[in-house]
Amino acid sequence: MLALVCSSPSLCSTSTSTSRSDRSFQAKPPSALSSDSVSTSTEFSPELRGKSIPDVKVLRDANKLAQLEEPQLLPKESIQDMAKDVTYICPFVGAIRGTMTVTNYRLFFKCIERDPAFVLDLPLGVISRIEKIGTASSRGEVSFGLICKDIRNLRFAHKQEGHNRRSIFETLMKFAFPISNSMQVFAYDYGQVFPENGWKMYDAISEYKRQGLPNESWRITKVNDHFELCDTYPAVLVVPVNIPDEELKRVSAFRAKGRIPVLSWIHPESQATVTRCSQPMVGVNGKRSKDDEKYLQAIMDANAQSHKLFIFDARHSVNAVANKTKGGGFESEDAYQNAELVFLDIHNIHVMRESLRKLKEVVHPNIEETHWLSNLESTHWLEHIKLILAGALRIADKVESGKTSVVVHCSDGWDRTAQLTSLSMLMLDSYYRTVRGFQVLVEKEWLSFGHRFQLRIGHGDKNHTDADRSPVFLQFIDCVWQMTRQFPAAFEFNEYFLITILDHLYSCLFGTFLCNSEQQRVKEEVQKKSISLWSYINSQLEEFTNPLYVNYTNHVLFPVVSMRHLELWVGYYIRWNPRMRPQEPVHQRYKELLAKRAELQKKVEELQREVTNRSASSSSERAGSPTRSITPVQTFV
Repeated sequence: MLALVCSSPSLCSTSTSTSRSDRSFQAKPPSALSSDSVSTSTEFSPELRGKSIPDVKVLRDANKLAQLEEPQLLPKESIQDMAKDVTYICPFVGAIRGTMTVTNYRLFFKCIERDPAFVLDLPLGVISRIEKIGTASSRGEVSFGLICKDIRNLRFAHKQEGHNRRSIFETLMKFAFPISNSMQVFAYDYGQVFPENGWKMYDAISEYKRQGLPNESWRITKVNDHFELCDTYPAVLVVPVNIPDEELKRVSAFRAKGRIPVLSWIHPESQATVTRCSQPMVGVNGKRSKDDEKYLQAIMDANAQSHKLFIFDARHSVNAVANKTKGGGFESEDAYQNAELVFLDIHNIHVMRESLRKLKEVVHPNIEETHWLSNLESTHWLEHIKLILAGALRIADKVESGKTSVVVHCSDGWDRTAQLTSLSMLMLDSYYRTVRGFQVLVEKEWLSFGHRFQLRIGHGDKNHTDADRSPVFLQFIDCVWQMTRQFPAAFEFNEYFLITILDHLYSCLFGTFLCNSEQQRVKEEVQKKSISLWSYINSQLEEFTNPLYVNYTNHVLFPVVSMRHLELWVGYYIRWNPRMRPQEPVHQRYKELLAKRAELQKKVEELQREVTNRSASSSSERAGSPTRSITPVQTFV
């Protein structure tokens, strides 16, 4: 039996992994790019250019100031406003006076009086809301706070004098929320060129082909080619081979938002599948659909290894019953023969949003040491992470150990369903644990299958109280990080990779997480008008590679999901606290380890060539001296 052994003593006895041959075993700053990819030109906005022409001295002073305190600009980034004598009220070191620059992409604050200079570089997309704090002080200063999506809260004060009296605040309000001001997000302007086109990372047909599809039981259908069957599903779908497109349309009428059960992943040996969908529209009267019942039977029949089908409903049973009053509901085991329904008790988006709000209060800006554990427990954040991971683990176990096909859904099938399918696939398929494979997983299970990123994140929208906002994708990435802690050699990517994805989830620098569905992205021509996040990441893979990675092909991971084995992701949630930062950036250490590994690999290859040459030489000598023998030498990395 081949097993991955956990390197952490506290986890060795509990975290598990299996190989496909024997499966009984268990358990850079967000806005900064490389120096050669930024523009240093200073381009002032039309608003500034339209003001009265300043005299030569003012221009000379402005140029001097720009050289000292202006950010390096990205392609198509332009300065919209600049205010001197602004005070950043830092919760860790106190008041810092400097210059604030607002561009169409970021807020840049710099204090050059400190050594080293203090710099705050904030993509405007990270801002959730901007609020004025109190009234003007006796010194003529006005204070305003920035509440951010990445846990931070920032507070500034500046004097209300002349041109700056209101402009810096208004400029921030305008460019932090472009959608609310009838403008477009910066991703549509950003014109950086990268060596690789990240939009070509994911091709649905190629990914299904990698899984061995189509086959004798499953076919690829283009019935949704123009998004007519379901406008929140991708154009390419995989369905049972014996269900014609006309029946798919009737099944669509019985599933919420038309989201029929479709294949996400198939086991390469047992042919057990992970399929996803939305809730059935049974209503209070228990309505049935013969087409839907036949369809789920076809999913079960496609797997010859099992005569049972598990339906995993992500919701609490109470909430699922309550959905009946709105026309929804869940599958009856009487109507669906040989199917077993399991509720996973994962809370809805509103509970998760409130949990993150409580977590933010506990971790930022300061941590109350005396009540840290009780305060963390009161947020229920790790409890939610545990339930999501536990649900994904049950799905992976049924597919892997039980060789049973599963159907996964919540209410609409684009939040909790995406968390469960993607995490279970990450456990089941080692390909998704590579850098490029993980990109495919995000593109497939989250983007193409219609997770509503625009609504859940609120890109460029000032309506911070919107009930559709929720940290669904953040929870998924948190769960992935928990798995990397238990299996440090099983993932090709490092923590910095996950943090970079989250930073650009909010930044609006790339087009990857814009819009709510594949149909919307096609309509908005997102791929044509913006750059993919994967273009940026794949252009500098050494930044995001885990030096401890070992490619154990076809291993299944069974993480431990008990609370005592989960921990708060300090590297993300508390990274803004300078007291919590490591003295040396971890990803920098990773790069050094990668270089050392490459050096050792090269040395091994040289020794292997030397051994081969000696063996060849010895063979020729042996031809003349038959009594001489040589022991073969094998080397392993």
